[in-house]
Amino acid sequence: MAATTADVLGIAMTAMWAVFAAVAAYYIAEVSREVTYVTLSDGRRQERSIPLLFKLLLPLCPNFFPLVGKKAFAPSVERARVLLVQAGFEGLLSGEEFVALKLMLLWVFPDVWLAGAVRARHLAIMKSLPFVMDVLTLSVEAGMDFISALQRNCKSRRMDPLNEELLRMTKEIQMGSSRQAALRAMSDRVRQPDLKSVAFALIQADELGVSIGAMLRIQSEQLRQRRFDRAEKLASTAPTKMLGPLMFCIFPAVFIILLGPVLSQAAKGALF
Repeated sequence: MAATTADVLGIAMTAMWAVFAAVAAYYIAEVSREVTYVTLSDGRRQERSIPLLFKLLLPLCPNFFPLVGKKAFAPSVERARVLLVQAGFEGLLSGEEFVALKLMLLWVFPDVWLAGAVRARHLAIMKSLPFVMDVLTLSVEAGMDFISALQRNCKSRRMDPLNEELLRMTKEIQMGSSRQAALRAMSDRVRQPDLKSVAFALIQADELGVSIGAMLRIQSEQLRQRRFDRAEKLASTAPTKMLGPLMFCIFPAVFIILLGPVLSQAAKGALF
């Protein structure tokens, strides 16, 4: 009788674990198929990718809000909020949620992911900015006003990080903000060096009464020069970066190709 009861308990436990595993697998599959979005300033939704582990743990974040809301965590929450905005996740993840995720994941992984997201967005802005500045310069010099040139640029280009920020800036101006305030807000929000430089130059042009077209021309030329300097720097570091593959891959392969037949013949001679 005892053996029969033990068998029944074993079968029941196995069934419970099987049901738990099936439910967990179904939940993970459903969460992995969810698409996360942020809402742009014009109402459109833009897809944003966050790690699956974040999606799985986000429902648990409110349990940590009483702890995260304490004064000791205020700097971490504010820093997370600023970086999330820079990375383009504003409205999708809050600073409190991000710090809660850090507590559940032992602090390190979310920071590494967020730093990578910020770098990727800044790199995309840096690559797009010279072309956009050239288009704006030509449009303004052809007689179009700055805001109309921005709007036309936003409509004609695909939606990338720079276009998102320019679209938001134009919406803020349309809602009543001054051009200087909108430029300053974009600079503070994104904190990408090239974009900050352009925004600061345009703010100064407005304050000093300098022609916007002339300032755009100067900034466009400076951006092209910076891009050329960065390309030169990358080219100068290429030989150093190639040294590792040469030492550990190419040279051993050449050694094997050249000496392989000789060693093979020597081995055959030693055997016979």
